[in-house]
Amino acid sequence: MTRYVAFLRGINVSGQKLIKMEDLRSYLEMPGITDVATYIQSGNVLFSSDEVDEEILKKRIETQLQQKLGYKVVAIIRMIRELQNVVKNMPFDTIKTEEKNRLYVTFLSEMPAMDAQGIMGVYSNDAEYARIVHKEVYVYSPNYGKTCFSNTFIEKKLGMQATTRNWATVNKLLEL
Repeated sequence: MTRYVAFLRGINVSGQKLIKMEDLRSYLEMPGITDVATYIQSGNVLFSSDEVDEEILKKRIETQLQQKLGYKVVAIIRMIRELQNVVKNMPFDTIKTEEKNRLYVTFLSEMPAMDAQGIMGVYSNDAEYARIVHKEVYVYSPNYGKTCFSNTFIEKKLGMQATTRNWATVNKLLEL
C-alpha cells in the first residue's frame, strides 16, 4: 500500500468551488482508495492505494469529483516519498529560516521540457525568483498575491496544469 497526496486545484479559493472537507473525504472513499484524510481547506487529500500508476489515480479522482460536484477539479498526485524529495531538493539554500514563509511550491502535472528552466529565469529578479526541479517549480516571493509567478502564469508558460502550496503546507503534509 502506497501513501499519496492529491493536490486539488482551485477549490475553496476566494469563495469559489466550495467543498466541505468531510464531504471531500467521503467522495474519495471508494474501492482502491483508503485512509482518506484532508489537510486545511485548500484541497490537500492524503490517501493510500495499491495502485502505482499516478495517472490512473488522477483520472479516478477527477472523474469521481466531476460526478459528485458537477464541475471539473484538477488533481495532481504525488507519492509521499516524492513529497519528501520535494522538501529535500529545495534549491534555495540561502533562504533563512525566517524567510521560509515566502517560499511556495507549484506542483506540475508532468515533467516540463528541458528549456523550461530558462523561461522561469527570464522573469526572475532580486526580489522574487523561481526554479524548476523535476515536476515542481519552487517560487520565492515576498508577496505571493502580487507575484508574476502565479499558478496561472506557470501553467501558461509551461503549457500544463499546476497547483501551488506554501512551504509550511508542504512540510505539514509530511508530518500527517
